[in-house]
Amino acid sequence: MTTSTAAAGPLMATYPPAPVTFVRGEGSYLWDDAGRRYLDLLSGLAVTSLGHAHPAVADALAEQARTLLHVSNLFGTVVGPEVAVTLDRLIGDGTPVGGKVFFCNSGAEANECAIKLARRFGGARLDRRPGSERPGAGGATSGAHVRGRHVVVSAFGSFHGRTLATLHATGQPAKHEPFQPLPEGFRHVAWHDLDDLERALDPSVAAVLLEPVQGEGGVNPADTAYFQGVRRLCDERGVLFMVDEVQTGLGRTGRWFGFQHHDVVPDVVTMAKALGNGVPIGACWARPGVADVFEPGDHATTYGGQPLATAAARAVLATMEAGDVPARAAAAGARLTAALEALPGVAGVRGPGLLLGVELDGLDARAVNADLLASGVVANAVTPTALRLAPSLLLTDDQIDDAVAAIAEVLSAHRAEGTTS
Repeated sequence: MTTSTAAAGPLMATYPPAPVTFVRGEGSYLWDDAGRRYLDLLSGLAVTSLGHAHPAVADALAEQARTLLHVSNLFGTVVGPEVAVTLDRLIGDGTPVGGKVFFCNSGAEANECAIKLARRFGGARLDRRPGSERPGAGGATSGAHVRGRHVVVSAFGSFHGRTLATLHATGQPAKHEPFQPLPEGFRHVAWHDLDDLERALDPSVAAVLLEPVQGEGGVNPADTAYFQGVRRLCDERGVLFMVDEVQTGLGRTGRWFGFQHHDVVPDVVTMAKALGNGVPIGACWARPGVADVFEPGDHATTYGGQPLATAAARAVLATMEAGDVPARAAAAGARLTAALEALPGVAGVRGPGLLLGVELDGLDARAVNADLLASGVVANAVTPTALRLAPSLLLTDDQIDDAVAAIAEVLSAHRAEGTTS
């Protein structure tokens, strides 16, 4: 195993000790501080979807850095609105929807925006009655009355972020415990269980928040019947259907967005990760009639939509559209899935496009992942029994073959040793 030579320095211990220190990247490859090359099958957790150091993104950043880095959102800029128009069109799979976008810096912040939007939408019918005042404006409306619909329902096994609100939306109770008490107004239901969801949708619920594929939860895809059933229930109960596309969005699943596999239209869509190809940027899109419940002062962030980040996003989206990356991801994912499923030691492969969970047959995923890294392949043990692969959407056939050969060799060694989970 390669060991990092970089000192940890005065960093909080929020991550385990780094086994490798990377200093350079190009395309689907990374180099460590000893000069060794690695095939990257993780893309910084589905972030560098165009690969490392993509020239179009690097050029856009350099040009924008020489032009205008930042002004406050008290003033307009050019690039952000252009990116918002493109995102609205891609959410409509080529047809503009007419929705609106809020830019931020991460997926957690995009989901935080969605949660606040849901609460604002759920209370809009109360605080906009003739003669009533907006909540928090000093009016006489009681707190209980203002709350209205405010609960957000999400699924066990989900992951929506690390802020206190998005942590509570995350359906992983073990992650909640160190930070109790968490903000109220969140409820969890069994993943992929419409009956459980229907029971949860009482009059306090403002929105349902789901991922098309539970990435951090183990790469667990939703099917079409489930997503269409959720849309139907939300329509029947007057509840927003919010889709977290932070990991799945922008081509990774073989469509521009994961929900597009299921012929549904959400009310709110959040995204981040691939949008900047490594530059921090997130976005929350909402359809007409939902986005409009926000008024000036309801929500803000200092760096959201600043020119440097949106210049990167503009270059990313232009490159993705020119190269039809959803089609590339679908084809590459099919090739990679078929090759992996044929390997001894693989019990199955799940996930669309290039977001794959490789379920191992009686092997310890953490041990397998450590040996993959030692062999020069970057992946992730997403559960004790499964590897997560989320490579660049520009991964070549030769790189797929190299990846499968490396995985086969490591699995063969573990099977021979009798390593069990």
